[in-house]
Amino acid sequence: MAESEVEVRDGSTQEASAASTMTPVRPVTDGLRAGSPSSPAAQQPCPTCGTPGASMSVSYVYALGKIEPRFPRLSVEKEFAQATGRAETANLTDRQALRRVLEQNRYLVKQLCWVMTIGGLETYIVIPRDPTDTNLLVETLRPNPRPGDLDLVVGMRGPLAPPEMCNGLTVPIVLFDQLYSFERDSLIASIPRPDTVPAERFAEAAEEVFDRIMQITDNAGATKEHIALNFLAVRYPAIYGAIADAHSRNLSLTAIDVRPSSLNGLRNIVEVIFSLTDRATDVVHKRFLRVDVTEEFPFLVTKLSPYFDR
Repeated sequence: MAESEVEVRDGSTQEASAASTMTPVRPVTDGLRAGSPSSPAAQQPCPTCGTPGASMSVSYVYALGKIEPRFPRLSVEKEFAQATGRAETANLTDRQALRRVLEQNRYLVKQLCWVMTIGGLETYIVIPRDPTDTNLLVETLRPNPRPGDLDLVVGMRGPLAPPEMCNGLTVPIVLFDQLYSFERDSLIASIPRPDTVPAERFAEAAEEVFDRIMQITDNAGATKEHIALNFLAVRYPAIYGAIADAHSRNLSLTAIDVRPSSLNGLRNIVEVIFSLTDRATDVVHKRFLRVDVTEEFPFLVTKLSPYFDR
């Protein structure tokens, strides 16, 4: 019996926040208004100011995507070109030269705007909450980029960026507290493998599960459901071992459901349910776990265990 396509149902619709597909930055006239800030970081508005009780409705982001630098103004682009002319960039690729120039001219890192794309769409402008974390942005520039390169951003979602902040791009601002840059293959290789599953089979199963989570529609890491899924993808290796073991027993992963937990009270807890269907008998076996997504840093409440429909 052919393996069923995974159906992902998560009970909430992520509002569309992507502005447009990626295009090279076009220079704009360097006509700054009097008194306007000189860097994207300086222009960031307060995400919780201006509205009574706004601090009670703070939303968080736990997103997986790719981060790229953009020139917000023509003057920044020209300054970067002058810095490049002074640097030793012979025999370097454009990507390697970009990283070297930024490493040698740290002031330029704060002048650029850093855009996170998810599924090829510009989704967030990311800014470190702590200015000393700007070096993490430079780390997103791999000397030899690969298709499997990913960046994980954990932080607070703010308002839409003003047009002058990043050359007309108006997407939500994220003030991040954590930023990790890694490659998909290295993540898969670091997952502990169950003794009952051969190494090759485990790697194939783990890659399939990770890719399915990444391909979930509108997964911008901003809803409770998507935050839970992204957290599990990078922080809970047991799901990969469980799916690999299911494959060895002729079971297919046919659905991933995310729904509010009956344990919800003062905290927001969701249940992530994995449906595994026997390829020969069509009997469905379910396993689930609970994740607390109340605050910026999600955590596991209940480990993976059998699930019974109520």
